[in-house]
Amino acid sequence: MESNKSEARDATRDKRRRRRAPHPRFQMRISTKYGPRKSPNGQPLTCTSETTLKPEQLLELYRYLKLTRLVEERLVNLYRQTKVVGGVFRSLGQEATAVGTAYALQPHDFIMPLIRDLGAVLVKGIKPREIFAQYMAKAWGPSGGRDLNIHFGDMDKGFIGPISHLGDMIPVMTGILLGARFQQKKLVAVAYIGDGGMSTGAFHEGLNFAAVQKLPLIIVAEHNQYAYSTPTSLQTAVKDLAEKAAGYGIPAYIVDGNDVIACYEATRLAADYARRGNGAVLIEAKTYRRKGHAEHDDQRYVSAGEVEWWEKNNDPVDRFEKYLLQTGVTKEQLDEITAGVLREIDEDCTWAESSLMPDPVQAAYNVFDNNVVQPAFRPKVLES
Repeated sequence: MESNKSEARDATRDKRRRRRAPHPRFQMRISTKYGPRKSPNGQPLTCTSETTLKPEQLLELYRYLKLTRLVEERLVNLYRQTKVVGGVFRSLGQEATAVGTAYALQPHDFIMPLIRDLGAVLVKGIKPREIFAQYMAKAWGPSGGRDLNIHFGDMDKGFIGPISHLGDMIPVMTGILLGARFQQKKLVAVAYIGDGGMSTGAFHEGLNFAAVQKLPLIIVAEHNQYAYSTPTSLQTAVKDLAEKAAGYGIPAYIVDGNDVIACYEATRLAADYARRGNGAVLIEAKTYRRKGHAEHDDQRYVSAGEVEWWEKNNDPVDRFEKYLLQTGVTKEQLDEITAGVLREIDEDCTWAESSLMPDPVQAAYNVFDNNVVQPAFRPKVLES
């Protein structure tokens, strides 16, 4: 009798597992070639050794990683000196995702980053001085003090500014790609999204449209464990965000988001696939956000020791440094690159701080199309 009950329980459990498992046809469309790896023999993780990158490209990639981290460290210092207007949203611990994916694109390709994707913005050619002036709302900033952090764009560099309602970025990028198709332009676009943003209706509508129209859209889903303060497990039922690609009939990659080479190689393959007219691709980058949502967030919702573990065992800069040193790059070469980055940051920060705040009257212009909507000035009744 007891044996029969046990067999019945096992059969029920197996049935549930089969029901939860992705259909084999879609399971084959999720590539884990560049997914997270376990530490071999307890040794510190480095990066994947399978790469098409040349030695000089690897060093340039390292420069962008260091530039991203050190620019953000300077922004934190400026924030603590009350020189930043608004908040600072760091990518500490997940810089490799933005840098590696953007580096795989061609100059004419487009990106639409999140506010935590500063690395992708720097790879597309935006200078640190522009970032500093923008964060301080200075007149010399890209938006002339009208907006903050990386809420600006540069069409010539293929950089579309992020939208605060994150899911809405996906249908906007599909519109850009549809327009490019009408203009017979062969470009690929990357739109970044977080695990929380993937649960929005706009995300679904945008990706569904891109999949049906076979637009060359690459979605980089940054699975950094939290949507503000909500753990991923509490806002989506799938273990791997890449499983969501099955609903749209598109392929997906699961990549180690803290391995900059893995991020580059997966995006390179996805871009080649999309550029040949095959349609959209979803890349899930498994990473971790070591800071709160912004500098004001004390992360009290994070378990004790969690952040420290990631810092010690899975830092993207440390991993890439270990890889480079193992492949023959010297510490002196890395130190020289870091010194050059620091000099650039010092010069650009000084330049940005020397800028004046925007003139109040001029700041009212170019918020809307002034051929249609006249600038809105402060009512006279409030000036007294």
